Amino acid sequence: MKKGRLLNAEVSHVIARLGHTDTLTIADAGLPIPAGPQRIDLALTPGTPDFIQVVNVITQEMQVESALIAEEIQQHNPALHNQLLAVLEALQQHQGNRITISYTSHEQFKQHTQRSQAVIRSGECSPYANVILSAGVTF
Repeated sequence: MKKGRLLNAEVSHVIARLGHTDTLTIADAGLPIPAGPQRIDLALTPGTPDFIQVVNVITQEMQVESALIAEEIQQHNPALHNQLLAVLEALQQHQGNRITISYTSHEQFKQHTQRSQAVIRSGECSPYANVILSAGVTF
């Protein structure tokens, strides 16, 4: 039996398959998911699980090199933006590497999701609660 904290088989499998620079999108309940990437729907009810819970669990299993965020989060959801930055800062310290954080328009963000290996949908129902994580290497 798996020893790690991540119990969801689909999410665990996607993370295990990631190569350097492959991306994984963690999305709120409303982000449109394109046909290409695998869709992993974790949403149960509005807010469950919330975006930060999903980010925390994913980043316990995934080596992260960079993050892409829609610039609109800064104005329309500043509290969640600050929480996300805090998670990424703590992860950076834990991993011992610099995580590059970039911003793009929400429209461009949606285009980038098409290249993700998977889109993991949370139950988050607040605006622009989305991030695209790019896989790093552990060596």
